[in-house]
Amino acid sequence: MSETITSHVPKVSIIMPAYNTADLIAASLNSVLAQSFQDFETIVVNDGSPDTPELERVLAPYLDKIIYIKQENKRAAGARNAAIRRARGEFLAFLDSDDKWLPDHLAAQMELFNKDPGLDLVYANCYAWSDPNLLETFMDLCPSEGLATFLSLVPEKCQIPVSTVVARKSAVEKAGLFDETLQQCDDHDLWLRVAFHGAKIGYTRKIQARLYSGRPGSLGVSSVKMLQAYLTILEKLDRELPLSVEERACLRQRCSEVRAQYLLEEGKVQLGDAQFQTARSLFAEANVHLRRPLLDVVQVGLKVAPHTTRNVVSLVRRAKQNVNLRLRKSRIARSAKASGTVPGHSAASVEAKNSETRN
Repeated sequence: MSETITSHVPKVSIIMPAYNTADLIAASLNSVLAQSFQDFETIVVNDGSPDTPELERVLAPYLDKIIYIKQENKRAAGARNAAIRRARGEFLAFLDSDDKWLPDHLAAQMELFNKDPGLDLVYANCYAWSDPNLLETFMDLCPSEGLATFLSLVPEKCQIPVSTVVARKSAVEKAGLFDETLQQCDDHDLWLRVAFHGAKIGYTRKIQARLYSGRPGSLGVSSVKMLQAYLTILEKLDRELPLSVEERACLRQRCSEVRAQYLLEEGKVQLGDAQFQTARSLFAEANVHLRRPLLDVVQVGLKVAPHTTRNVVSLVRRAKQNVNLRLRKSRIARSAKASGTVPGHSAASVEAKNSETRN
């Protein structure tokens, strides 16, 4: 462990896990050091990273400005927990080591706490992609609508990008920290527990960070794994939390929806691998909840002409992807026009519009 010793107790502790990001972490740290709000400490946790020699070479110029912890791999949850246990700040600010903050991020988040001392956790909008020419935001893709509560987080009416979160350490500790048994979605699991335990959550639509890659998963195996991980979390919370009747009904409804979507996506993977009977069974099980007539047609097609059905489904999926791509380009163009930035030019200096805050 390497750390800079100081008697000053910082207001904010920045939590930064590092794993295979030696080529990206300098940009993340530079975005931290460029913050207009400076009352913080930065805790970097090397989570048993395979690129440790290169990572430590990159970190060398920053060692007098950070607290550096090196541990065996415990995944993101374990790395974040190690930093939280070491943190001295009243507030925790989360930043993954491949993401970047805009210069006023911490100042803006702390101002939300100043305006409403009852808040326990706040998050913000951010650019969804690492390419500075893409202006699509996280909230374009994953909107937040209404109050951010347990009942709105479960069906994902509000979604929280981890690298914009600033939370009271006491609220995170009350919820039990990150669950180190989870391989994915451990951040979403924690936000749900924080909300369940009574935390007041606020958010702003102001763009305050840039993610290295967007939250939305791509189609295929990665989507299947994400849905499976989310379903695991929901089922765990159903078992472990003393939910009210309304909360349990909401959670179980979401479990049914996510399970059906998981079966559908897994069916698509099996169809692509020419496992026609397995795909047909998965589509049938998914459609008990989804009730989509087109899925009934696909099941019949897989029974009488599986190869032809796979080709037709593939053509339809490609057509839908092309339509979605055109819609995305249209959204980017509209966003660029609204912000005064021309597509193809850097959006780094664009000031975010609509800084409405919801509490």
